[in-house]
Amino acid sequence: MAVKLAIFDLDGTVTRRDTLFGYLLGFVREHPTRSWRLGVLPPAMAAYFVDGRDRGRLKERLTRGLLSGASRTEIDAWTETYADHVVGRELCPGALARLAQHRDAGDHLVLLSASLDLYVPAIGRRLGFAETVCTGVLWNGDRLDGRLTTANRRGEEKVRCVEALRARHPGIECCAYGNDAADLLHLRRVEHGVLTNGNERARRAAQRLGVPCESWV
Repeated sequence: MAVKLAIFDLDGTVTRRDTLFGYLLGFVREHPTRSWRLGVLPPAMAAYFVDGRDRGRLKERLTRGLLSGASRTEIDAWTETYADHVVGRELCPGALARLAQHRDAGDHLVLLSASLDLYVPAIGRRLGFAETVCTGVLWNGDRLDGRLTTANRRGEEKVRCVEALRARHPGIECCAYGNDAADLLHLRRVEHGVLTNGNERARRAAQRLGVPCESWV
C-alpha cells in the first residue's frame, strides 16, 4: 500500500474541545500572582467583535495579556503538564483509532493546528506525529513576548500550509481531517478530506461540497 500524507487538525478533531483557553487559563491558575491579568479577558473579547472577529488578533491579545513576561522555564514546565493532561484525558477515541491506522500503514503524520507552538508540538510528539505546523509565538530571549510570529493557521492560511506540505512531499496522496467549517477550504482540495465532529452548520456545508462526515467522539 502506498504511503499517504495524513494531516490532522487538533482542537475538536483529535481533542474533544478547544485547547488554547485551557492552556492560557491553566498557566494563570498555576501562577496565581498573575490572576490580576484575567482582567484582559473582557476587553479582548469586546475587541474581537469590534475588529470583525479576527481570531488571530484575539489569540495574540490573550497570549500577551496572560502570559507575557513568563520565563521559558515556567512555560516549558506548564507545557509538559498540560500536554500530559490533554493526551491522558481529552482525546477523541475515533481520532486515536484513525491515527493508529495511519501509523500502522506507515503514513506520514502531520498535526496542523491554529493553536500555539508553545504546546502543540509537545502534544504532537506524544501522539507520534512526524511534523507539527501551528501558530508561532514571539520570545524576547528567555521571556515570552506573546505576539504572533506567523499568520493564524486557520482558513486560507491552513490551505497555504497544506499546499506547502504537499510541495515538500510530492507525488503521494493526502488525507486530511478537520472539524470546523473553515477546514472545508483545505479538506475539499485533498484526495481524502473528512469532516470530523462537525457541528450542524459544518456538516451541512460538507454535504453540499461532497466532503464525507464522521464522528470521532
